[in-house]
Amino acid sequence: MTQVYIGAMVPRMRTILLIAVLAAGAGCSKSSADKVSQTEAEAAKLNFITVDDVDAHLATGTAQAVDANGIDTRKHEGVVPGAVLLTSAGEYKLTELPSDKAKELVFYCGNTHCSASHQAAARAITAGYTNVKVMPEGIAGWVKAGKKVQTI
Repeated sequence: MTQVYIGAMVPRMRTILLIAVLAAGAGCSKSSADKVSQTEAEAAKLNFITVDDVDAHLATGTAQAVDANGIDTRKHEGVVPGAVLLTSAGEYKLTELPSDKAKELVFYCGNTHCSASHQAAARAITAGYTNVKVMPEGIAGWVKAGKKVQTI
């Protein structure tokens, strides 16, 4: 009889879950989950940042927020003030991003159940941006923390 050790399976299960969430675009509007083309290796490169740290970086001008949400989410929740509003999470034109590839870019989407920010950030990394982060709490976490939003 073969013995199975649960502890050895946890990393593999996490990887499978991450891939499933990225593929499903769970919690995102249709326009923000257009197409998932990132590999597991690209997803592993992502750096995460908290809502409070994003707020501090934006206040000092060291970061640029990048919104990967669809129009419905933007209308309902608002956007981080001054954020770049991508036309699509996976197929946006690279000219929508700042030309300075060393600028800190902070991607966000709806909430922790949405993968559009991960997808958009991975695209930026692939394009050569070197200081890319994701705020996994998304605009919902931003609002919950009492941060100012811009309405559209």
